Amino acid sequence: MEALSTPAKHAGPTYTKRSRARAAYATEAIGTFVLVFTVGASTVERSPLTPVAAGAALMVMVYAGGHISGGHYNPAVTLAVWARRRIGLRDAAVYWVVQIGAGLVAGGAVSLLTGLDHLPSPGRIALAGDHLVAAFVSELVFTFALCFVVLNTATSKDHRGNSFYGLAIGLTVTAGAVAVGAVSGAAFNPAVSIGNAVVGVLAWPTLWVYVVAQLAAGGAAALAFMMLNPGDR
Repeated sequence: MEALSTPAKHAGPTYTKRSRARAAYATEAIGTFVLVFTVGASTVERSPLTPVAAGAALMVMVYAGGHISGGHYNPAVTLAVWARRRIGLRDAAVYWVVQIGAGLVAGGAVSLLTGLDHLPSPGRIALAGDHLVAAFVSELVFTFALCFVVLNTATSKDHRGNSFYGLAIGLTVTAGAVAVGAVSGAAFNPAVSIGNAVVGVLAWPTLWVYVVAQLAAGGAAALAFMMLNPGDR
């Protein structure tokens, strides 16, 4: 659905381009905060339903804000949508700043509200060697899957106007979290990774591995989409 890839164009002379942009940025901030807060709080509490919570939070926020901002809530998704030429460079850059900022704030909020005493070993995801490679591959594979699903269900002309895009996107995160949550923590999103580092779940020295894998996956997903859909520009 095209609304998920570009800020909405509301009717009315008073709703200017600048107003649309501000609404889109605010929506990205709200959606990213809710997603990162949900993932962080669920992880800190060691809930077995964290995969469900993460997928559900993303799904409902995509449905809530997709028509306003595109409902990215993820710098890797924004990169993929930009590479697919459905968002301008300036908007993409602001989205990144807003998403990362929301991730930092959400991580701080989780720390304040739950307390780091819930974590017996702060920064417990501090990987090295083969474990680091496994985490990199896990984040690469499922961030690719997430971005690929977003591009094909939410930006493809063949699926314009569909009502299943949010469900498909949310379930991708749930599936990935179940599959590799024990390997990497299942972030699939630089904003979530940053939030987890603030909370104390992810060790700061390990953060770059996650972010590199996730952004590489976003770029690869855009390339794959354009190769498989040469007529969809």
